[in-house]
Amino acid sequence: MSAFTDLIDDLVAANRILAAEDVVDAYGHVSVRNPNDPTRYFMARARAPEVVEADDIMEFTLDGTPIDAKGRRPYLERFIHGAMFEARPDVQSVVHNHSEKVIPFGATGIPLKPIMHNCSPIGHEVPIWDAQTRFGDTNMLVTDMAMGRDLAQTLGNGATALMRGHGCVVSGRSIREAVFTAVYLQLNAELQMQALQLGKPVKFLTKGEVDIRASESTGRGDDRAWERWCRRAGVPFKPQA
Repeated sequence: MSAFTDLIDDLVAANRILAAEDVVDAYGHVSVRNPNDPTRYFMARARAPEVVEADDIMEFTLDGTPIDAKGRRPYLERFIHGAMFEARPDVQSVVHNHSEKVIPFGATGIPLKPIMHNCSPIGHEVPIWDAQTRFGDTNMLVTDMAMGRDLAQTLGNGATALMRGHGCVVSGRSIREAVFTAVYLQLNAELQMQALQLGKPVKFLTKGEVDIRASESTGRGDDRAWERWCRRAGVPFKPQA
């Protein structure tokens, strides 16, 4: 029971942290796979992340069906999460956000690549998913599993993908890793935009540098970052077991 409580506490903290760090607006969301049943996942009801509480957490099957809604309304774009969990057994947590910092890269096609060492978890280059390619003109929301699965194909085996005119999706092997990557994806977009404005060629991290960082555990959602973000978000800090 304690492990389950810790998981839900981390999920609540993740919502509050992503809001405090301005990664999510009122419409972003984060999920975690049920460790006892990989065909299910947990995510809050449709509520602004900065006010999410433990009682808001709902359980879903991978196709987005609530296990026991209790009158709570789920996020419309929950299919993003289910499709990622379905496609990637290694993924334990998913973040979807509308960070304004990443939008220009998805709209222009200018490659978003790691420019700083702590940004290496975003991958060698962030792919771009364009809903219009397969689904034509839509409201640009991922409203069913077909769209979610198409997005999951763009993510592939990577950790991040941009969504043209919409935002991005981030995957992680834990809640804390997914949050870490989401925070640093946004920071990387901001730093890369600043570097491009200097008018000089940008020297990004090399493939080898990214791979070395990826093989290390430090900086991938460790206690130091999580404690700082918990303090900033006003939520209790729990060290990792």
